[in-house]
Amino acid sequence: MSLQNLRLLLGASHLCGYLPTRAARSAFVDPALKLDPAIYGSLLDNGFRRSGDYAYRPMCVGCRACRSVRVAVQDFVPNRSQRRCAQRNAGVQLRILDRLGNEHYELYRAYLKARHPDGGMDPDDGEAFREFLGCGWGTTEFWELREGQQLLAVSVVDRVPRGFSAVYTFFDPAQPARGLGTYAILRQVQSAREEGLPYLYLGYWVAGSDKMDYKKNFQPLEILQVSGWVRIAAAEAFADNAAT
Repeated sequence: MSLQNLRLLLGASHLCGYLPTRAARSAFVDPALKLDPAIYGSLLDNGFRRSGDYAYRPMCVGCRACRSVRVAVQDFVPNRSQRRCAQRNAGVQLRILDRLGNEHYELYRAYLKARHPDGGMDPDDGEAFREFLGCGWGTTEFWELREGQQLLAVSVVDRVPRGFSAVYTFFDPAQPARGLGTYAILRQVQSAREEGLPYLYLGYWVAGSDKMDYKKNFQPLEILQVSGWVRIAAAEAFADNAAT
């Protein structure tokens, strides 16, 4: 898809959720454009993400800290910590659903209250929950992780021609030792590899943001530069590739 004629609408400025001392702004793809998984896959390759039905990318004045990253799943090798995480969750079963239910919403509320109490997201707004995670034009799946009858985590995953896009994951905050966020990504990488897909898109990595720091642990990772996608061989290299 060519982006030369893509019409973007500039959103209002607001406080950055990753670097609190900065202001943030996003450019949204014109809602009049009829999106589908193929077009969205091209947008992902050019640094966009989605929130609900809206595709966007950061367009902040004087800041380029948000960098799109993706895991090269066919070459991924888990590190020691990730192997231990997989072992701790060996009894977890994956089920893929096409919709979210009340049990998922209750887990989401508990997750937000424990992990993001001041994050600007209202855990009691069920309509916002559905709008934020769902998508009317995409191929969106809800990956449910359970051990027995216990719901542990839910990942929202979009399918695109060249892989999966990890939209959002929420999990039981009462079980931090399991590393459920890491485990959810490991399952997505595994599934993409089994299906012969090349990439798992992880969204934005932000230098200096603790919220985003976990992404650099999934190697080999590719980062979107002005020149295109570049593979980062080691986590330490991010410091040299983060334009702030």
